[in-house]
Amino acid sequence: MIQITRAIAIDDSELEERFVRASGPGGQNVNKVSTAVELRFDVGASSLPQDMKDRVVALAGHRMTAGGVLLIDSREHRTQAMNREAARARLVALLQAAAHRPKTRRKTRPGKASRERRLETKKRRSEVKSLRSRGRQGED
Repeated sequence: MIQITRAIAIDDSELEERFVRASGPGGQNVNKVSTAVELRFDVGASSLPQDMKDRVVALAGHRMTAGGVLLIDSREHRTQAMNREAARARLVALLQAAAHRPKTRRKTRPGKASRERRLETKKRRSEVKSLRSRGRQGED
């Protein structure tokens, strides 16, 4: 059981783990032992709320397969257990990010004082720039 938030948890039966041979550190051990972990999580068939599923798909990006399965690959450690923990930690981090509902933006208008400040700044800049012109100093 993986706890994401107080209300949301994922059962281990919803996860599928495959162990494959990894490249990288490990020397001869790499050629003999399947230490890399491929963690698969079917987002569509999971027990997550629908709005959270949509956010997971958006956040996952290229890690989603065409069938709607989230694929997390971990091969940075030398042991299978550490790679398994790292893959689960990355899954939990992604799901926790998807659990946060983004605030909806409300339209606002600039206040009267801010409009006046903006116009005053524009006027000052205009005066500074007009003083820079050489040919018009005597005219006006």
